[in-house]
Amino acid sequence: MSGELRVLGACPLDCPDTCSWIVTVENGKAVKLRGNPDQPYTRGALCVKVNRYLEHVQADDRILYPLRRTGPKGSGQFERITWEEALDEISVRLRGIVEEHGGEAIWPYLGTGTLGYLQGCEGVAGRRFWNVLGASKHWLNICSAAGSSGLTRTNGTAGGMDPENFALAKLILLWGTNTLTSGHHLWKFIQDARANGAHVVAIDPIRTRTADQADEYLAIRPGTDAALALGLLNVVLAENAQDEEFLAEHTEGWEDFRQEILKYPVETVAEITGIPAEAIHSLGMRLAHTRPTAIRATQGLQRHEGGGTALRTIAAIPGVTGDWRHPGGGVAYSTSGHVHLDIDTRDDLLAKPVRTLVMTKLASQLDDVKCLWVYAANPAGSSPDANAIRRQLAREDLFTVVMEQFPTDTVDYADIVLPATMQTEHHDLHAGYGHLYLLWNEPAVAPPGECLATTETFRRLAAHMGMTEPSLFDSDLELAEQLLSSGHPSLEGVTLDRLRKEGWVRMNYPKPFTPFAEGFPTRSGKLRFPPAGKAYTPSHTTLARGRSPYPLALVTPASHTFLNTIFGNNPELRRRAKDPVVLVNPADAAARGLVGGQRVRVHNDGGEFLADVEISDRVAAGVVASPKGRWPKLTPGGANPNAVVAERDGDMGRGPGFHDNLVEISPCAAAQLSESL
Repeated sequence: MSGELRVLGACPLDCPDTCSWIVTVENGKAVKLRGNPDQPYTRGALCVKVNRYLEHVQADDRILYPLRRTGPKGSGQFERITWEEALDEISVRLRGIVEEHGGEAIWPYLGTGTLGYLQGCEGVAGRRFWNVLGASKHWLNICSAAGSSGLTRTNGTAGGMDPENFALAKLILLWGTNTLTSGHHLWKFIQDARANGAHVVAIDPIRTRTADQADEYLAIRPGTDAALALGLLNVVLAENAQDEEFLAEHTEGWEDFRQEILKYPVETVAEITGIPAEAIHSLGMRLAHTRPTAIRATQGLQRHEGGGTALRTIAAIPGVTGDWRHPGGGVAYSTSGHVHLDIDTRDDLLAKPVRTLVMTKLASQLDDVKCLWVYAANPAGSSPDANAIRRQLAREDLFTVVMEQFPTDTVDYADIVLPATMQTEHHDLHAGYGHLYLLWNEPAVAPPGECLATTETFRRLAAHMGMTEPSLFDSDLELAEQLLSSGHPSLEGVTLDRLRKEGWVRMNYPKPFTPFAEGFPTRSGKLRFPPAGKAYTPSHTTLARGRSPYPLALVTPASHTFLNTIFGNNPELRRRAKDPVVLVNPADAAARGLVGGQRVRVHNDGGEFLADVEISDRVAAGVVASPKGRWPKLTPGGANPNAVVAERDGDMGRGPGFHDNLVEISPCAAAQLSESL
């Protein structure tokens, strides 16, 4: 075909699978996108969301030029300006803020809109520029911080087993993870294991589409996962099935942890978790006598006040059973701990140490911030305590710059909007957090309008402000070369030239990969069991249940249609998603006189959102669920579930509590109902 070109790239989105893709370009326009059939994890398939990525890139509401606010904050009223005008205004405002308030009055708020090591959060894009200004640091805790912290306390790293090794497992626990919605490529390896006789168990507060496909489903109360882990290990001990050799050679703190396990007999754990005692005992017996056992535990189960402890204790299971010695055994949470790129944010450019501001504490930590610079993020739609965030964003003394592709709720509050490129338009380097491959993204087409890559925006701004530090002007290819120069054995032979030619490379890890068969990356070289009294931390909802005026525990799972708030404006995906729903158990619906399809208020002291009731036994009594990801301004009532999510820290890593909130459900008043229709 005349003028046809095939360009290798990678999906940038917040998903463990980080797919390799191929863009077909005809006469300078991207006309086709498909998964790379040659990449062993992608295997030619993209997800229902990313299949529409080219349509999304070319959407009519794409922001193509710099904009300046003309109306009140929140109005979304802007005028087009030139890049020169935008850089002039930004430079003047940033200099003035630094002179009057100091650099720490600037908060660079970087999200997970892209996981790129050049353009996104994995490489902390723009941090060198912010260091020259002395801006506050940003703790990106919204996704996996609590669980990563818990795993690191046990294993010395959050990196675990290679998900491809699930094909070798005989027992698979899908723990707090909806694989078919959030990382469906793993399912192929699970199916391979099933073909060889593996038993698959889903543990989740919601009977998800993944749970429907499992051999067994355990409906657990939100936030009680660590208690279940202890109950299962109680059965393992009763069966005398612990791996004494592995315990002696590769663990520390076993005797104290063993005594902790004995405090959680099956009957006690059944009361805590809501899972029948016979089901816990049955799974405990399987765990005791099935090697290898693979556990997939992802971000959902650590989004509560005891989330770090939950992962810490779940990570102890293969230490007791010795599964780490077996290919196909262990825990898979994130493979990021096995990625050893050289991320040099040049902290030496800071004139003095600066504070760190916490991503999910945006509302409460903005008080003395004078410039909020948002990129790859949509906090007005994605962060806790959404109503308080809006009040803060409306401050006239807060200079807000948003680098974006679409007119999100956050953009509506910006003073200056800078048009950002999308993945088919810039260079980037990626590493999946659900596999062991590095991927290169080559730009397939020229950026539309006046969109600039994040790296180029910061280069231009640095030049406009008269900065002379040479590293601020490194090109994208130079930055990529630096990332690959760590000298770690896993990167031996992995060059930029090779990545650009092949599109993806598996890091130098063996197949099968058993990372802790001979030891752990801890100070002692051993797995560290949780100390006495620290193996189960009750969640907020567990502690407050019965004492709060709000009796229902709200879980806000990932949507099958949106990814965080990305695609929240896509017309076809919005059509498929229909109006927001809240799943309500029949008993809870009957107690409130609710009927299916009825529009209701889901509310607590923080705020409310509107949703249509779906009466379902997919949630247990006392638990309700409403998927995340909608743009508030495109949602009935103008709010999504983050209106009722509080700004509470978890037990580790300051992780957020998106699944740790109590609410009530009430019928809408007539006025609310008419406004939402």
